[in-house]
Amino acid sequence: MLEYGQILFEQSDVYFGHGTDNAWDEAVYLLSHVLDLPPNADRSLLDNSVPVAEQNKIEALFQRRINERVPAPYITKQAWFCSLPFYVDERVIVPRSPIAELVYNQFQPWCGNEPRKVLDLCTGSGCIGIACAYAFEQAQVVLSDISQEALEVTDINIQKHDLSHRVTAIESDLFSGFDSRAKNSFDLIVSNPPYVDANDLAQMPDEFSHEPELALASGDDGLDFTRRLLKQAAEYLTQRGVLVVEVGNSSVALDRAFPEVPFTWLEFSEGDSGVFVLTYDQLQAYAASFN
Repeated sequence: MLEYGQILFEQSDVYFGHGTDNAWDEAVYLLSHVLDLPPNADRSLLDNSVPVAEQNKIEALFQRRINERVPAPYITKQAWFCSLPFYVDERVIVPRSPIAELVYNQFQPWCGNEPRKVLDLCTGSGCIGIACAYAFEQAQVVLSDISQEALEVTDINIQKHDLSHRVTAIESDLFSGFDSRAKNSFDLIVSNPPYVDANDLAQMPDEFSHEPELALASGDDGLDFTRRLLKQAAEYLTQRGVLVVEVGNSSVALDRAFPEVPFTWLEFSEGDSGVFVLTYDQLQAYAASFN
């Protein structure tokens, strides 16, 4: 069944990039959903026979993936981030941020001490903030998004992980929904905001059309949201706080817009890029540039 799915996907024009990057893994993802297999299922299972009824279900998912060009996690209603399962649907983008590697490493060396309070801006499914709650077991975590529909998914995942005692969600356009008590209270602000520029948005594969454009598009150069964030982030960080932001391919435009700012661009074992770190002190020092 997996070889069959691999051949189907390789002969089609599907795009991989919403949890997998090749035809075999895409087939594994969908088959595992039907057979209720865990991500770490032993390869000895490959010798097992698949009943005809399950074969039909698997093939139907393969065909839907090809015919509708819908990302596989929207078909299964589940995505994985930091080895944690999350409910997803078309109200949120599919989790795929390289920030996962930073969460695994507890944002070292930038978070010298465990953060007491973490903010996940543009949270979508809540995956980054909820993963941070696992990484920092004593921290209070706030998840924020402008989309009420996205926050409905966020709430599902807060309950799914039984974290309502430490993780809260708030509807907000950047910091507009926060009250004065939030100022200078976060030791870590992490964000995977919309950052796709107009040119890239127009050329994206069909799979991306299933994701909310609000979570992708950010003006001509992809930096509309990030510019606003850089202006205001220091107000909400503690003096030892750090800001971590993913801007993907728009990193080139960001360096061009602020050539004097010493962004720390991170490297990842997976080869992804486009994530920067700035400290509270750096945000303060270059406030004039951001304004």
